Parts: sequence; C-alpha cells; structure tokens
Amino acid sequence: MSKISKKRKFPSPFMSFEGYQSWSLPSGLVPDEASPEWLSKGDNAWELTATSFVGLQSVPGLVILYGSMVKKKWAVNSAFMALYAFAAALLCWVLWAHQMSFGYYKNCPLVGKPVNSLSNVFLLGPTHVHSMLPNADYVFYQFAFAAITVILLAGSLLGRMNFYAWMIFVPLWLTFSYSVGAFTIWGYGFLQHKIIDYAGGYVIHLSSGVAGFTAAYWVGPRHSHDRQHFPPNNIIQILGGAGFLWLGWTGFNGGSPLSAGLVTSLAVINTHICTATSLLVWLALDMAVYKKSSVIGAVQGMITGLVCITPGAGLVDPWAAALMGVMSGSIPWYTMMNLHRKSAFFQSVDDTLGVFHTHAVAGVLGGLLSGLFAKPKLLNLMYGNDVYGPGLLHSRGHIHPGLKQMAYQFVGAVFIAAWNAVVTSIICLVISRIVNLRMDEEALEVGDDAVHGEEAYALWGDGERMPKPRRLRIPLICRRLMPTPV
Repeated sequence: MSKISKKRKFPSPFMSFEGYQSWSLPSGLVPDEASPEWLSKGDNAWELTATSFVGLQSVPGLVILYGSMVKKKWAVNSAFMALYAFAAALLCWVLWAHQMSFGYYKNCPLVGKPVNSLSNVFLLGPTHVHSMLPNADYVFYQFAFAAITVILLAGSLLGRMNFYAWMIFVPLWLTFSYSVGAFTIWGYGFLQHKIIDYAGGYVIHLSSGVAGFTAAYWVGPRHSHDRQHFPPNNIIQILGGAGFLWLGWTGFNGGSPLSAGLVTSLAVINTHICTATSLLVWLALDMAVYKKSSVIGAVQGMITGLVCITPGAGLVDPWAAALMGVMSGSIPWYTMMNLHRKSAFFQSVDDTLGVFHTHAVAGVLGGLLSGLFAKPKLLNLMYGNDVYGPGLLHSRGHIHPGLKQMAYQFVGAVFIAAWNAVVTSIICLVISRIVNLRMDEEALEVGDDAVHGEEAYALWGDGERMPKPRRLRIPLICRRLMPTPV
C-alpha cells in the first residue's frame, strides 16, 4: 500500500438532501425530513435512554424507597407524595418552568421568561446548546432533573406534612426556587460559566437538602411516638428502590453532555467508582463504631457517593472519583451519625430521612472537590476552551485561576443555600395562610388510613401481636346434649 493516501472527501454540511442521496452512505444515515442533518441519531437515542433512566430513579425508584423506608402507617402517603410531585412537575415544567430555567428574559440575572414549551416549532427544532438534539429531548431531560429535585426534598417531610399543602408546595417551589437555581448556574444567569456543576451538585442536591431542611422546620416534627420509633417497613424493597437510584444515575450523569461521547463514558464509570467507594467507607465506619453492618447505612453511603460525584462526574480522573468516594462516605457519615445527634440545632428540626446530610452536605462537598480536581482537558471537551478555570490541583504553577475557580464554587454554594432557605420559608408561610402545613393530631396518630383511606399492607399494626380470636364457648350442658358424631 502506498504511504501517500488520497484525502477522503466528506459532504458539505450545507449539502441538500438530494446531494446526500448521491453520497455513498447507508440509507439509514441519509438525512431526510424526519431526520434533518443537524440531528445525530446516536446522540438522540442515548439522550432519550438517559432521560428514561433519570425518570426511573423517581418513578418507581424513590416511590419504592420512600414507601419502604418509613413506618408502615406512612408507606402510602410517602410513596404518593413522590408520585404526585412527578406528575405535577411535568405540567409545570412544560407550561412555564423550562423557559424560566433555560430561556431568556431582558437580561434578567435570576430567571427566564415564563412561557410554555409546547409548540412543535420549538420542540422539533435544534437545542440552543452545543448538541445535535431536538429541544424535545432537552425539555424532557431537564424535567426529569426538576422532578427528582422536589421529590428528594420530600424526604425531609415524610410522616407529617398535610398532603394538600404538599400539592400547593410543589408548583410554587419549582417556580420560585428550582428555576432560579437552574437559570443562574446552567442558564443565562449571573453565575453562568462560573460554577463547575456538571450535573447538579448545587442545582439539584444542595437545593433539595437546604429546602427540605427549611421546610421541615416550618412544617414541624412528626408525632412524638413516630420520631422516637420509626422503623422501616420493608428492608428488601428499600434495596430495590436503591437499585433504581444507583443504576439510574448512569443516565443522570451520562446524559449531561447531551451526546454519546468520551465525556459521557468517563462520567458513567466515575459515577460508579465513587458510589461503590462511598458505600464501602460508610459500611466500614458503621462496623467499626457500632459493630454492625447496617443495610440502611449502606444505602445512605450509596446516596452520598452518587451526590458527591454529580458536579464533577465527567470532569475528574477516576482516581479523583475514588477519593471523592472516600470523602463522601466519611464526612456526611460524621455529620449524620455524630454531629446531628450532639447538635441542638439539628435536633430541633425533624429531617425525616436526613436529606440535609445526604444531599446538602454531600452536594457542597462534591462541588468544592470538583473545583479542586477538575481537569483542564476534560473541561475543554465538555464546555469548550477557557470557559471554566482549571481545578486548583491542575493549575500547573499558575495558582490564581485555580483559586478563582474555588472561590466561585464557594460563592455558588452560598447563593444556592441562601436562596433556597429564604424562598422556601416564604412559600411555607404563604401556604400556611391557606391550609395547615402539618396534619392534625388524629391523622398523625392513625397515618395512611386517616389521610388517604388506604393502607399499604393487609397486616395488623406495626409489629403488635395479633389479638387472639374469640371462640364461641358452648355451655357444658349443651355439649352433653349434642349428638356424638359417628
């Protein structure tokens, strides 16, 4: 073979459909009216798959997890809070919240214009971001992010929030809190191109953790007996829900590049490395301190690993992902298992599932570590040249850009936390003027049957003994008169 090869000619991107017909491409790759030249079928297929993964994290993932992790009398209510939030978030998202999060509105630094995203012209057109996807993919993918955020928040409120108050809370919080966080960091807001948040360590997890903790303060605690004795009703189903959550994170972090490229592959493997490491570290600490291997603890360690890697999944090396797993399995463990029990502040707020620790603490940790470990080459692959400063560890003698990026990461965390605390408080105060935030004492005593008229299992109580069936006692004289069977 000759060392000098002829240059292969590629078709012009502006070539007409007829021009492509004459080019020697497989018929399935030739652009047509249903598959225009700007659309990548491979990227499109992967993004729809990734979105399905993220949706499955919520329904049935968190529906199962919440319904199993609470006391039996709250199983229906907890699962239903997640299911309702998923449905309500979708309608809010397509009617106004997507454009508020990713649209544009007269140089507003906090939010976009609240218009709908339902026209075919918009949905079937190319995304405004650097991808080869239709807007329909992007709208649905970002909806799945928004839905899981408000469902994660619900974990702080299980076992006492008035369901009617929850129905009002979901659209209000999605509109005035989540949309602002998404717009400021991912959209056209004042923190655009400043915060490294690959897939939502701040926008999703810090938001849900702080907002959940704040809402828990305003709603008030569970029934005193429930707060002291709140055993999960089905450990095996908890593992099933956790499995949906873990494997669903393949789409959560793998879908963020909006393409099936190199960053996607790295993000997926980093996600699972960090998660497995975090789970094992949390488990090891439980065994060392409490002398028992806790399934609930392992699930908590899994969640903190998933959360911690999210802001940097496609931007750090695998060794950094493992180190982030060590940190996410130990620091949130300490805040939840040690600091929480000793702090009067944490004890004063009834955060049912410890969402503040698993999401807020782990989310901030992941954001700061991403600012430390983000690799310049990977940042360029994901965002383009010089969009973000390099991670502090990769500053290569020029420490100023790395320090600047770390400062931005800190500022982003402070803004998201403060905004969610203030806005969530306002929302709760407004709702309390319409309906009670907390159920009445009778409903808190009974649980699902009082709230929904339904119960999760046809079993007796929460571990109480079945009452002995009453036998019909026949008097002795009557028994003597009864004929003896032959």
